[in-house]
Amino acid sequence: MWLLLSPTALEAPFLRGEAFSFLGRRGLRGEGFVYLETGVGKVNTALTLALWAAENPVERALLFGIAGAYEGSGLDLGEAVLVGEEVEADLGLEAGLKPLGFPAWEEEGVRYYNRFPLDPFLTEGLARTWGLKVVVGLTRDRISETPTEARLLSKRWGGQVESMEGAAFARACLALGVPGAELRAVSNLAGIRDKRAWRVGKALGALEAALLSLLQKG
Repeated sequence: MWLLLSPTALEAPFLRGEAFSFLGRRGLRGEGFVYLETGVGKVNTALTLALWAAENPVERALLFGIAGAYEGSGLDLGEAVLVGEEVEADLGLEAGLKPLGFPAWEEEGVRYYNRFPLDPFLTEGLARTWGLKVVVGLTRDRISETPTEARLLSKRWGGQVESMEGAAFARACLALGVPGAELRAVSNLAGIRDKRAWRVGKALGALEAALLSLLQKG
């Protein structure tokens, strides 16, 4: 059974199931999956996953949605990718949390500051199944507003795609012991706020193709 999550229901119009409400947002129970709309941003995403997992067993979780790609990432508009590592780029100082000396999470002697892995076994398996690239994601509560800002962030952290939720999902999965993967489809170049240049429909088509093939295979 998959737990599927997306920031907005607009990113999951192709899912069909029995509707319900969770934390005042949309949920669906379908064949082989439960879907939850988390709401936008890190706090909403972490809370939704944690509160659901507190009352329901979670075998495996997949966060999906649209994202911006950084210039020079080699990614095309409409392309779907898997995120293998997430960077929480607005946590701590400009250089991150490590200079302050406090890890964001520590487990079995491993300290995590700003970089959080998604489950490698799950991610690599999905990458082979779908034939998708595995990239580095960058997460901030405030996304890039200009191309210059986006270039600086990408250079500093080595990110290829930008979202507002990925790192929170990765951190919550680590804390809860839930195998988690993240699927993103590129709707725009990061820092480009003119939506006439975006390709949201194409990105949603890529998400639909990947997820429906996943659910058909179980």
